[in-house]
Amino acid sequence: MKYILLIGDGMGDVPVPSLDGRTPLEAAETPAMDRLARQAEMLLVRTVPDGYPPGSDVANLSLMGYEPERYYTGRAPLEAASLGVELGPEEIAFRCNLVHVERPGDGRLIMVDYSSGHITTDESRQLIEALQAACGNDRLRLYPGVSYRHLLVYRGELPAGFVTVPPHDHSDRDVAGFFQAYRQIEAFPPLLAKAENILADHPVNRERQRQGKRTANAIWLWGEGKRPAMSTLEARFGIRGGLISAVDLLKGLGVLGGLSVVDVPGATGYLDTNYEGKARAALDVLAKDDFVLVHVEAPDETGHQGLAQEKVRAVADFDRRIVAPIVEAMERRGEPFRLVVTMDHYTPVHRRTHEDWPVPMFLYDSRGIAAPSGRTYTEANVQAAVRASGQATLSGAAFFQRFVEREARG
Repeated sequence: MKYILLIGDGMGDVPVPSLDGRTPLEAAETPAMDRLARQAEMLLVRTVPDGYPPGSDVANLSLMGYEPERYYTGRAPLEAASLGVELGPEEIAFRCNLVHVERPGDGRLIMVDYSSGHITTDESRQLIEALQAACGNDRLRLYPGVSYRHLLVYRGELPAGFVTVPPHDHSDRDVAGFFQAYRQIEAFPPLLAKAENILADHPVNRERQRQGKRTANAIWLWGEGKRPAMSTLEARFGIRGGLISAVDLLKGLGVLGGLSVVDVPGATGYLDTNYEGKARAALDVLAKDDFVLVHVEAPDETGHQGLAQEKVRAVADFDRRIVAPIVEAMERRGEPFRLVVTMDHYTPVHRRTHEDWPVPMFLYDSRGIAAPSGRTYTEANVQAAVRASGQATLSGAAFFQRFVEREARG
């Protein structure tokens, strides 16, 4: 048996006026998902336990069968694992975004763009390397990642009550108060001041400004935590496999979960990602192992940007260029498989941030389901199907055990 987990990050939404009162999932052309959903079981899964932030870190950890209450220590340690950065017992990892902010001069600091205009990986690598050369020391180390997503490792302790926030939750808002929190750590104010000056004068930013693009004019630190202690999926469930994503967070989950992490050339985490390469990579994994997770970031990014039509496109691309080719190839191979299509959380375009609502998904089994839903895959249809069946909302751990048909070993 093969097990296939396909995640459209942030795909869930609520009715959007500009889409005639439909959600992007309802408005998008999704023939592959709809065909499978009619023959599948529909489930509601609470990927974000009460009291936890509704981020992709918690939600995807949950979708992989790891209880956040037991395993979650923060987002950045997962990204550190992806980058091959070993955290010592006294070290804390921070996610380091390259952002574009504006300072109106009245004490406010406006978060204009959490992604610096979706800066390219090549451009951002040059910026992070310049910051490391100027600011790195025995307490602070910077590591380049993908696009605007990078890593800072800090050796030291955090003061009581220290809290950071993700920049994508505060687009177009005043974040001066959050920025002040960094001053509680002695090493951070000099770093932030140096970073502002270095970024302002860097050739990459000068060229972006010349081209009319947003510059990366500040760094934003968040998602801090120490390395978690996690057993592999093979140790817990007896399954081996791989993970395909453009996002360091997901890759880190794969590393810590003992999965082979496949780097796909041209995988960007946005609308221009290499969908075909991801689908081929998934099929290559399934040719030798029994589990694959494919993560697509574009629905979440377009949700954060408040772009309804682009989110519709992201959902349709996910269906046509990920779900359809993988399923068609598996059907040609003739091997039995179980396939889940889901989102990790909602990212409504009107809110431009995450919500912690239970996520709608379907579980398709090529051998047949005793009571297929008969419904297409939409948020409302899954909710109605679950109500009609009388089944309870599942935790992430309970869902994963059901999906792979076996109990966790610890």
